[in-house]
Amino acid sequence: MSRPPLPPFTEASAIEKVRLAEDGWNSRDPAKVALAYTEDSRWRNRAEFVTGRAEIQAFLTRKWNKELGYRLIKELWAFAGNRIAVRYAYEYHDDSGQWFRAYGNENWEFAEDGLMRARHASINEHPIAETERKFHWPLGRRPDDHPGLSHFGF
Repeated sequence: MSRPPLPPFTEASAIEKVRLAEDGWNSRDPAKVALAYTEDSRWRNRAEFVTGRAEIQAFLTRKWNKELGYRLIKELWAFAGNRIAVRYAYEYHDDSGQWFRAYGNENWEFAEDGLMRARHASINEHPIAETERKFHWPLGRRPDDHPGLSHFGF
């Protein structure tokens, strides 16, 4: 299975890869998202270490069962060869209705077939009032005309 665009990345193909990842995560479909990673993909997400598609799918299922109303924006930070660095922000609420905004950076490494073989994520979050939310599109893919992170100064 191949997952274009493939490394080595150009600026245009790195931007495309980042948007495809954002779209996948905004689907909140753990089984679909897990297919973007190698069978033995390694993750560090905050202090949690995850290995392989089955663990990735279980992790994402837990995440999106807890993080309701999840909306994410990713932006390319840097790229070289088979690696991409992104920054991102997402908003969600918990089951009590409290909203949060999380900010993060990820370093990605890809296999030759375009599947991600490593993901290292550092994330900080804080509670926000519902009136402070910035991401208001309907659940799912962010519309093409919706502002990105730089617009918000995130």
